[in-house]
Amino acid sequence: MRASGVLLPISSLSSKYGIGCFSREAYQFVDFLKKNGQSYWQILPLGQTSYGDSPYQSFSTFAGNPYFISLEDLISRGLLKKKDCDNYDFGSNPADIDYGKMYRARYRLLKKAFALFYDIKDADYVKFLEFQEKEAEWLCDYALFMALKDNFKGKSWTQWPEDIRLRKPQALQSYEEKLKEQILFYEYLQYEFYRQWGELKSYANGQGIRIIGDIPIYVALDSADAWAQPSLFQFGEDGMPTAVAGCPPDAFSATGQLWGNPLYHWDYHKKTGYDWWIKRVSASYKMYDVIRIDHFRGFDEYYAIPAKDQTAEFGKWEKGPGIGLFAALSSALGKLDVIVEDLGYITESVRELVRAVGFPNMKVLEFAFDAKDNGPRDYLPYNYDKNCVVYTGTHDNETLRGWLDSIPKADYGMIEKYLGRKVADKDEMVAQVIRLAQASAANLCIIPMQDYLCLDNRARINEPSTLGKNWRWRLLPGQLTPAAGLFMKKLTKTYGRMPSAKAAANQPKQEPAEMPTESSSQEGTKEQAAAGAKEDAGIQVGAAQKERTAVQAGAAQKESAGTQVNTAQKESAGTRVNTAQKKTVSAQAVAGEKKAIKMPKKSV
Repeated sequence: MRASGVLLPISSLSSKYGIGCFSREAYQFVDFLKKNGQSYWQILPLGQTSYGDSPYQSFSTFAGNPYFISLEDLISRGLLKKKDCDNYDFGSNPADIDYGKMYRARYRLLKKAFALFYDIKDADYVKFLEFQEKEAEWLCDYALFMALKDNFKGKSWTQWPEDIRLRKPQALQSYEEKLKEQILFYEYLQYEFYRQWGELKSYANGQGIRIIGDIPIYVALDSADAWAQPSLFQFGEDGMPTAVAGCPPDAFSATGQLWGNPLYHWDYHKKTGYDWWIKRVSASYKMYDVIRIDHFRGFDEYYAIPAKDQTAEFGKWEKGPGIGLFAALSSALGKLDVIVEDLGYITESVRELVRAVGFPNMKVLEFAFDAKDNGPRDYLPYNYDKNCVVYTGTHDNETLRGWLDSIPKADYGMIEKYLGRKVADKDEMVAQVIRLAQASAANLCIIPMQDYLCLDNRARINEPSTLGKNWRWRLLPGQLTPAAGLFMKKLTKTYGRMPSAKAAANQPKQEPAEMPTESSSQEGTKEQAAAGAKEDAGIQVGAAQKERTAVQAGAAQKESAGTQVNTAQKESAGTRVNTAQKKTVSAQAVAGEKKAIKMPKKSV
């Protein structure tokens, strides 16, 4: 069935306290999507970020990012005081994430919440104990790993003392006892993350919105996965990588790209029936409804670079697991709802694997209009089949408006030729390219929110192979205007992508744990009608800048009488899972200036 959705990372929401999170703004965005005919919200990975702040480099393939825990939720539950949160410096620019300040402020506040949570031991504490037990297989190693990183001042595990780097039993026991309080803190963070995310996802699903999330093909070298389960990877007897991931030299890089991720020991995975991958994908489906697999070509062939090399020049292509992995996943988990990221240079064998698995692949319109390209032009809409997902651009691309500003005149002229008319106004051209995506044969159309808002490259999310300026962009309060929503809805309806009445009727009714006080779904119809009238008249509808209003969060205190948990149920030492008793190979699972879209001169 035809459908459409929006790409917007959680971090890009306009939540208070420095970063988008599972706050009321997230619920409001779900309402915005539902009101305007969308069926999907693509959010990128939710994993805990490491150096560089990329969600594609996580400390664990199973753990969630503590930054996304809503402080307002903790305030409403009496675990934090609003004045404490307001007194911390999260940065002065509401359109930009200051990760340095974020790290210092968030973790101090989360430790305060944890201390009170552990002290009062209310009904939520019982649920925490249940979470510990249920998720112990990955949670114990992850929490110990993070506590060890704190103990060693943030150093990579590859630089730890040999006894703990190689996970010798005596060292594991010693550090687990020494760091038991910090270990418990990191387990608590995962409990809060999964509790809040579960409530938000349940609400989204109840509103007919499905969540698309990413699985990066590789794990980070500095991760609990690599440290705790070296047998999964191409590591030598010293516990260090023998080869790492990257891609070979090409027209864009004379020395190739050295990513540095550990490569999988695929023979070992095959011998275990791909057990770790089954558990990884199964865990991902607890977080997302649809999984986008990043760098899919690595399952066909992967580029292996000697670990000692400083460039990617002397790597070689090795055979990946191919269809065998996906046969095992399908056998264990049933039908898989997957999107294949098959962008870049793709060989015929990769195409054959994509056809064999049957998953929809990706089409990106920003790749379609190269006037110098004499190839098959796979990204032009007339070449699409139904089993694909069309994007104007992805998180790695320029915004559509920024792209139009940067492309050669010949490429711009090719877009006009494809449309059959001149489009001098670039804001209008943004609208027309979005229209091409919506009108295409692709079953699913995903548009970045920046493109619906006609924002330039100051709203770009990521520029690959750069550090220090990525993953920072955020929406401003009030930026999701009724006009942008109306345009989105009209295109979605015109091109047959609106949710069917039958599908809507089958959605379970859900309520969020903390409903927004002023939902975007409750915006007045008069305002929408006025916006529509302006669009039809060809008048640009401005998205007025607003000062951030204080988020109203109730600070209602929970009654603790009758909810006290007998502390005898949980002594810190007694509830720790002795790492030495675990299997050696456990299954680890992980602004610029705002512009309103200039509507087309004719109504949709």
